[in-house]
Amino acid sequence: MTTTAVTPGSRPLVRHFVRHFVEMLLAMAVGVLVLGPLWPLPETLAVRADVASLVTATNMSVAMAVWMWHRSHSNAAIGEMIAAMYAPFLVFLVPWWTGLIAGEVVLIGGHLLMLPAMVLAMLRRTAEYGGGQHIDAERRGAVARLLARWPSVLGLLATVDNLVDPRPLPVYAMMILPVGYLAIGATRRTLRPRPVLLAQLGALLAYLILLGAAVLAGPQWGQYLVGVGWIFHAGWDLWHHRRNLVVPRPLSEWCAVVDLIIGISVIMVAATM
Repeated sequence: MTTTAVTPGSRPLVRHFVRHFVEMLLAMAVGVLVLGPLWPLPETLAVRADVASLVTATNMSVAMAVWMWHRSHSNAAIGEMIAAMYAPFLVFLVPWWTGLIAGEVVLIGGHLLMLPAMVLAMLRRTAEYGGGQHIDAERRGAVARLLARWPSVLGLLATVDNLVDPRPLPVYAMMILPVGYLAIGATRRTLRPRPVLLAQLGALLAYLILLGAAVLAGPQWGQYLVGVGWIFHAGWDLWHHRRNLVVPRPLSEWCAVVDLIIGISVIMVAATM
């Protein structure tokens, strides 16, 4: 039997190398988009080149390290790649601190220098980046458990802004919750048997009463009641999820996370009124 060796100049090695590089770039972009809102910095700090560059490097490093761990890269390779995220910015920060260059040069130059720094880190471990990575059983199990909870993950991502910047909600927004279940159930024809329909109509009546109470309670206590209404519906979502009733199970799981976080954020607003 004839076997083909994978040499540094072979096409498979280059293909795997480029694939890993592109995957890390995508992970870094996801890190900036998802983790960025979690850093609500004052404007006086956000405009500083050192703060902005280090926050950006951290967001990219976290997402990239998670992806590299998933791809079964060694801890040393992950550490070297994290260093490749920070080092380019540090190179430009020294002259910026001394007033020799502008802040824009730090941010632009750091991002540009980061690309060759990543390539150099990869070239140090050509066999690791150039070969197909095999995800070990433990990591495969952890990733599988995370992927199984993808509606919860999407729910968290969809409500990051509510946690970072809580805001009040109109009291009538609560009616989206019971009406949504009735509308989906009618569309999917899942409002049977009769007790299921009665439960949905009972929820609608309960929210109408809660809506009236929130209107009469005034701005602060009204927001408390709105928050309670959303949190209560998170439990309603979980009840439907466990019994696979009315709405698709992924939707009820997603709604449970979204409703809970929105309810908490509204109560946080009410507490500061």
